[in-house]
Amino acid sequence: MNSSLKYLDRAMGQLRHLGLVPEAPSKEDPIVALLNQISDLDEDKVVAIARTLNQASLFNEVVREQVSAMELGSRYEEITNAFNSIRNDAKNMVEQVEDGKISTWERVQNIWMKTTRGDIATRFDKIKDVYLDVAEDSRDQIQREHLISNAYQDFRGALKEAEVLALDVLKKAEEKLASAKEELSEAMKAVDAHKGDDRAELAKLELTRDEALRKVQDEENRYQIAKDLADNLTVSYNTSEVIMARLKQTTNAKERVYQQSISFFGTNESVLTALSASFTGLFGLHESTQTLEAMKEGVSQSLEDLAEIGGKVQEEAIKAGYGPTIRFEAVKKLVDSVTNYQERSREIIDEMRLLSTKNAEEIRTAVEEGKQRLARLTRESAALPVKHG
Repeated sequence: MNSSLKYLDRAMGQLRHLGLVPEAPSKEDPIVALLNQISDLDEDKVVAIARTLNQASLFNEVVREQVSAMELGSRYEEITNAFNSIRNDAKNMVEQVEDGKISTWERVQNIWMKTTRGDIATRFDKIKDVYLDVAEDSRDQIQREHLISNAYQDFRGALKEAEVLALDVLKKAEEKLASAKEELSEAMKAVDAHKGDDRAELAKLELTRDEALRKVQDEENRYQIAKDLADNLTVSYNTSEVIMARLKQTTNAKERVYQQSISFFGTNESVLTALSASFTGLFGLHESTQTLEAMKEGVSQSLEDLAEIGGKVQEEAIKAGYGPTIRFEAVKKLVDSVTNYQERSREIIDEMRLLSTKNAEEIRTAVEEGKQRLARLTRESAALPVKHG
C-alpha cells in the first residue's frame, strides 16, 4: 500500500513541477463513493485505491493535452501552404500571359490573391517567422513530453499497485460471501428441519433465514464491486502499456522532425532570401503588365457598356413612370381569402356546437349509469347476512 502512494506522489509531483496541476483541488471522482461501499473489507487498502483513482482523470487529461501537440502539426502545414501558394501563383502568372491577354476573371483572381495572401516577400517572411516559433515550441514540448512519459510510468506503477490491492480486497470479499452463504445454508436447513406446532419458534427460524439471505445479497453486491474494480484495473494497466508505446513513438518522431528542421532552415536561409527576391521581381513585372492591359481593356469595355446599358435603363424608367401600380390579381386573391374564411368559420361553429351538445349528453349518461351501479352495489351489500363468530 505504501508503494502505491509513493508511485502516485512521485507522478503527481513531476506534473506539479511542470506547472500542469491546478492549484484548486479537483472534483471528487464518482468511483470514490462506490468504493465507500466496500471500505470495511480493508479500509487502508480501499483508501489507497480511491486516492489513486481519484487522481486518474486529472492525470490522464494533462497527459493527453500535452502529448497530442496538435498545434505543431497545424503550423508545419502553414509553411507547406505558404510555399504552395507562391508556386501556384507563379504558375498562374505564366498561364495568364501565354494567350496574350488578361481576362476579367484573371484580373479578379490577381486582386484576390494579393488581398488574401499578400505579396511574395511577406509570405517568405511569414515562413521564417512560423519556423522560428515552431522550433522554439518544439524544443519546449519535447522536453515536457519526456518528463510526462516518466511521470506516466510512475502513475502506471501506482495503477499496478492498486490492482494488487484490489485483488486482495476481492479475496476478502470472496471469503465474506462464502461465509454468508454458509450461514444462509444453515438457516435454511434449520427451517426445513423444524417439526411441531410451535409457530413462534418457526417464525424465529424464518427471521434468521431472511436475515442470512439479506446478508448474502449485501455481500454479493460488495463482491461484485470488488470484482469489477480488480478486473478494470487489470484492463487499464495492460491497455495503457500499448498506448504508452504509441506515445513514445510519437515523441521520437517529433524529435527527429525538429532536428531535421533545425538543420535544414539553418543551412538554407540564403536560399529563402534569393527565392523571395526572384519571385518578388517576377510578380512586380507581371503586375505592371496587367495594370496596362487592364486600363486599355477597361476603357474599351466601358464605352461599349455605356452604349448598351444606357438605352435599357431609359426604357425601364419610362415603363415604371407610366405603368400600373397595384396588380388586380393581388387584390382579388385577398378578397377570396376573406370570403372563404367567413364561410368556413360558420361551418366549423355549427359543427362544434353539435359536438359540444353530444359530448355533454354522453357525460351525463355515463355519470348516471355510474350512480345506478353504485346504488345497486350498496343495496346488495346491505342485504348480505352478518356472521357472528
